[in-house]
Amino acid sequence: MKTRSQEHLQAPVKSLRQLAEAEQSCTRCPLYRDATQAVPGEGPSHAPFMLVGEQPGDQEDLAGKPFVGPAGRLLDQALRDAGIKRAETFITNAVKHFKHEMRGKRRLHKRPDNYEIERCKTWLDLERSLVQPDTIVALGVTAARSLTGRTLTIGKVRGRPITMLDGTRLIVTIHPSALLRVVDEDQRHAAYQNFVADLKAAMAVHSSQAPRKRAS
Repeated sequence: MKTRSQEHLQAPVKSLRQLAEAEQSCTRCPLYRDATQAVPGEGPSHAPFMLVGEQPGDQEDLAGKPFVGPAGRLLDQALRDAGIKRAETFITNAVKHFKHEMRGKRRLHKRPDNYEIERCKTWLDLERSLVQPDTIVALGVTAARSLTGRTLTIGKVRGRPITMLDGTRLIVTIHPSALLRVVDEDQRHAAYQNFVADLKAAMAVHSSQAPRKRAS
């Protein structure tokens, strides 16, 4: 039986490879028109730990891989400092195409709107159903909205475990790109340490859970 997320597809998606192929053909919102390509999630097919960002950036759009730009390098460092192996983590975005505006020859990031987030939720839902992570970290407000269906204030929910309807545990924190915008060195260091603490909290939540039985 097809899930609601698969109703618009000609055939059910049964693997991450099939999902990536389907995403490349996506026209569910206008963002595909100006992006180089869709950027699918990346990581083990049954990773217990999932990170969800906002959308691909300029470098991710060109490479076709998530979190390979400046924010991705900062995320890699934070994961190492938190004791989390990126190779054992599934990393993706709430929106799969790069939304931007041109400033001369530069492509500047624009935040996805609610319509674009909702139209792309199909792909994130399918990723979750295939990977079946026990714990998810939402990196920023866009990811949090896609995962919960509502707009959350980061400061009110940050670092506190939220149990989703299917039993998955969710931790909300900032997007690493926010750290790149902090000019003061001391403030940036403190913000980075808080970000690492959120990742450690998510890992602690994951470690405290009994393994869930995966759906066939």
